[in-house]
Amino acid sequence: MDVLGVLNLGDLAQTFSKMGMFPVFDLAYYIVSILYLKYEPGSVEVSRRSPVASWLCAMLYCFGSYILADVLLGNSPVDYFQYNSHILLASAVWYLLFYCPLNLFYKCVAFLPVKLVLVALKEVVRTRKIAAGVHHAFHAYHHGFFIMVIVGYVKGSGVALISNFEQLLRGVWRPETNEIMNMSFPTKASLYGAILFTLQETHWIPVAKSTLILIFTLFMITCKVVMTARHSHGSPFALIESWVCHLLFGSPLGGAVEDHHGADHHAPAAPSSPTKSKEELSEGTRKRKAKKAE
Repeated sequence: MDVLGVLNLGDLAQTFSKMGMFPVFDLAYYIVSILYLKYEPGSVEVSRRSPVASWLCAMLYCFGSYILADVLLGNSPVDYFQYNSHILLASAVWYLLFYCPLNLFYKCVAFLPVKLVLVALKEVVRTRKIAAGVHHAFHAYHHGFFIMVIVGYVKGSGVALISNFEQLLRGVWRPETNEIMNMSFPTKASLYGAILFTLQETHWIPVAKSTLILIFTLFMITCKVVMTARHSHGSPFALIESWVCHLLFGSPLGGAVEDHHGADHHAPAAPSSPTKSKEELSEGTRKRKAKKAE
């Protein structure tokens, strides 16, 4: 208690939970989101061939969670586009990442130390969105626990849950990348976070919301920064999930599948560094185009 008193954890959590996200945190969120869009194979070619399609994809990467949550709650899917400052800021980031001369902006934000800071700031926004989604659903459906979890989950997952639709805008159809079938760490963390915030909102967890926001944010920042620095796409939940799934469903999550299929499963299961390969792919494409132009 003395240590917590000295640290003023409650006051720190209150101050942190009241911090405004715009423009600094939101800017980092938009940069990292559109940076991941640029890593997608073919996204650079689409930006040259159809800037409108590229811009729409970028807006989905930035605001897809708001669009899907509004649809689920019966609101207009274009409701968030009334915030002109956010749309203009995200559009400026999109333009700089895809069309900045000499690719300078991309090189700056993709520089690992800078990228780690941006990733950390993005996780602050993700946690705040999960908490806001659960709170919004709670006021609309006081006893709808599952609705609260779903809306919080959607708010935190971003464009991942509608990635197949976003791919169609780029002329790509890859149903095997369905996020529900192959959940990434941010998507899983958003689901678990939504459950925690729902339990807190319904007073099943005796913790202040500001404290939970602070703790969950620190957890997300730590995991994502370490994973980004190591180019890792594993999940800190893998061991627990394997044990729980073995106990409840008779087989571990992912573990037994890899064991049964052996070498056949290594190719898709080991995108040991999909982010890195996409960066290299995009860089290689740009260099080839530069050589052709010369």
